[in-house]
Amino acid sequence: MGVSLQFRTSRPRLAAAVTAVLAVTALGAGTLGTAPAAFAATSEAAPAAPAAVSGLPVLPAGAALVATGPSGFLAQLADEQLLWTPYAGGTAQRFDGRLGWASSGDVVAVGHEYPMNRFTLHDMASPTARGVTIDLAEIGGTFLSVLGRNSVLAEVVLDDHTVELHVVTQDGGVLRSEKISGLPANAGFFRSSAPVRDGFAVVSYTSGDTAEYTPARALVDLGKKTVVAHHDAPGDDGSTAGGLMLSASHVAWLEAGSGDGRRVVSVDRATGERKTTVLGPGLHTRAALAGDWLVYGADGEPATAVSLTGAGTRQLTTTLSGLAAGTDGSVVAAGSRAEDGAGLFRITAAAGGVPVVTKVAELDTSVPLAIEQVHVPDGVNLDRTGGKVTLGWDLSRPDAFLDVTLHHTVTEQTFHARVPAPETGTRFSFVWDGTLDDGTDAPNGRYAIEAEASLLDGSGEPAYQGWQMYVSRDVNPHDFTGNGSTDVLARDAAGVLWRDDLRDRPVNGQVTTAQRSRIGSGWNTYKHIEAVGDLDGSLTGDLVALDGAGVLWSYAGKGDGTFGTRVRVGGGWGIYNKLTGGSDLDGDGRSDLLATDTTGVLWFYKGTGDLARPFATRVRVGGGWGVYNQLVATGNIAGTAAGDLVARDTSGVLWLYQGTGKGTFLARTRIGGGWNAFSQLVGAGDVDGDGRPDLLAYGAGGTSVYHANGTVTGTFTRLSTAVFTGEGTKFTSVA
Repeated sequence: MGVSLQFRTSRPRLAAAVTAVLAVTALGAGTLGTAPAAFAATSEAAPAAPAAVSGLPVLPAGAALVATGPSGFLAQLADEQLLWTPYAGGTAQRFDGRLGWASSGDVVAVGHEYPMNRFTLHDMASPTARGVTIDLAEIGGTFLSVLGRNSVLAEVVLDDHTVELHVVTQDGGVLRSEKISGLPANAGFFRSSAPVRDGFAVVSYTSGDTAEYTPARALVDLGKKTVVAHHDAPGDDGSTAGGLMLSASHVAWLEAGSGDGRRVVSVDRATGERKTTVLGPGLHTRAALAGDWLVYGADGEPATAVSLTGAGTRQLTTTLSGLAAGTDGSVVAAGSRAEDGAGLFRITAAAGGVPVVTKVAELDTSVPLAIEQVHVPDGVNLDRTGGKVTLGWDLSRPDAFLDVTLHHTVTEQTFHARVPAPETGTRFSFVWDGTLDDGTDAPNGRYAIEAEASLLDGSGEPAYQGWQMYVSRDVNPHDFTGNGSTDVLARDAAGVLWRDDLRDRPVNGQVTTAQRSRIGSGWNTYKHIEAVGDLDGSLTGDLVALDGAGVLWSYAGKGDGTFGTRVRVGGGWGIYNKLTGGSDLDGDGRSDLLATDTTGVLWFYKGTGDLARPFATRVRVGGGWGVYNQLVATGNIAGTAAGDLVARDTSGVLWLYQGTGKGTFLARTRIGGGWNAFSQLVGAGDVDGDGRPDLLAYGAGGTSVYHANGTVTGTFTRLSTAVFTGEGTKFTSVA
């Protein structure tokens, strides 16, 4: 520890160095309580809703706006329970439940589990009245939205497993269920999130079979129990099916969009005219209708209104943290404005057509924002965790967002993430997949991690915390960038050396390449280039190159995909016609080298760990190796305790030599024929991330990766690859 975080310049810096240990602070409001075994249709009175100096009610600190009605608003507290607060002040009502909707006037539906099939309706216009409990389980129903003080819209599954949309009413002790007509026979997957408006509701649904379904929206006349309009929604990918909107003039819904971010599709109820409004990128983008104005914004960003019937645009708030549409056509936004601070703001479309913003509640700022606990490991081996790691932070309040920066302390490469507020609790977390901002794999090494938390409404000061994490992966002798995955070197006819990162990520049996990097020119002076693994103990792959004068040179990998200045190993190497390295053949943990001379004798060069003198005096392995035109030190591919060797003879048969761990080999085993289709075979290290080295075969007819199975028989399984596609004759050397 002790590295100062200097990589962000747009905000104030951490005053101290990265802390090694954080004090563990017990959480209060964010602690989850145990739900009762049976649902109780009761609520308890909270203390009188506090009023600010302005006389307005107060949204509790850390609470999220859920819904609004004519007389009050519903919020979910930091402990996940629900609180109804009257706009006129007075007694606020806390509910024993964690799921709540208020989509018809002041009626609140409160339940414990999702999907809700047992819940209680509370009419907050008459707060002392007894709630109405509805159990949809007896009719196979699931709650969709509130219609009135004793009725809801529900999806009902029949005995034959078909699905229908019903209005369900609890009338005294009788549960009455009435089907909505006008839907396709195979309609299902109903959702409804918009408030009822003048006796109409909007639902989303899909029709067709499960292999190819058609998403759509339906406008329902609740009085007649029938659908009066259908709207196709081909852009619905299922992720925004709850983002429905309804006003007196329009039906609208959120769609995921593409590279330009989320969008809203709106339909004029009178003319049928359809319009698409691009909202732009942003996590947790929210949208609602206030008359014929679309109100939208991303968490922490301004709330904007755009006219659906003209070209007008208005900025309504400075920041936004929540939106709720009411049945009266207004919208309530949680956020802040420069002129009157943070709180809740009612947005209405005035007679002149311009949205009017009125503050209706203050925000309780008594709980400061703080990062209370960090859940970041000191170290992680990404090869042991599937290439991913979960990073988390506990905040004092849930109504916030978290900006996280991972900064490699040596290369200064970075990864940024914005972590949105969690659906429940105060644990802000995300899964890092080991990549950087540019999409490349993050190199091994130490990372400084800075977390900066900000309230969604923009009030108060950000909270900062620093940490450090060491990232590692299993050692790969063919890794030149320190990211754990195989790199393949290829020299073209002009003498330029290139590097392809295979990324250890086969998809559907195909190994893809991330990107190609140019190492440099002038490599055509060498008649042989060989990736030989880690020669100097730096954990980064190195290479050797044999020039036309018989001098062998070593190049130390710098860990960034490039190599240092060459070092002369020695002369006299011109007697060898084949070199192969990158495998530990004697079990001492160092990469060794094999060479065959022109008489067919195989020689073993033990690795020393010294780049200036990387190999010990040669030891004779044996003669008769002149029958082979390719030798590849593959590493342990057959499941024994030492590095192995494969050799291709002049007739194209590939043979396996299992290593003994002493620089020698067992009797050969035939792998198979037809290998003369390839011009070069490369022991490519662990290409597919299973912990075992593999083989790359390059040739004019295509390139393949041969997955090692860890057995003597059935040594390889062939995988297709996009590496070197159409380039089977482009390169004169592949290593």
